[in-house]
Amino acid sequence: MKSLSAAALCCVLFLSGCGDRDEQEVRQWMKEVDATTRVAVKPLSEPKTFVPFAYASAGQPDPFNPNKLLSEGERARPGTGLAPDTGRRKEFLEGFPLDTMKMVGTLQKGSAIFALLQIDRAVYQVRAGQRLGQNYGRITAVTDSAVNVTETVQDASGEWVERAAKLELQESKENTQ
Repeated sequence: MKSLSAAALCCVLFLSGCGDRDEQEVRQWMKEVDATTRVAVKPLSEPKTFVPFAYASAGQPDPFNPNKLLSEGERARPGTGLAPDTGRRKEFLEGFPLDTMKMVGTLQKGSAIFALLQIDRAVYQVRAGQRLGQNYGRITAVTDSAVNVTETVQDASGEWVERAAKLELQESKENTQ
């Protein structure tokens, strides 16, 4: 019985907090602030008039020609037969995009120079002639500061073209003192 009266007393105390005695003060304050606040909106400026560009196509190159996107050395030549060998077995590093690779150093064994490429936390040795990247890339040269890669990609017209790429040596972020 004693616990029942204590529970009833607690309910009365909790419900007394739900009264609206402070609500009237808040509503009055909101009305005062609403009456005294003035909103200042700057008028919008007049829109600029649009003047369409008149393209005089007589004697001008076609702006939608896909070969315009290529450099001089990459122009598509119909019937050149430049296409990747899709039947050959891919090398391990061809499973990674070039932008995930970092050149972190070089290594020389005899007269051969190898580049050290880091992918995630693993470091791989590569040399000229090996393949890497997802665009049928082939390493053309390895120097102390860069790895030159030639990729075979399709242009906008579907022709296979060669594109040059380079992985440059990344400077170490560690302090060497």
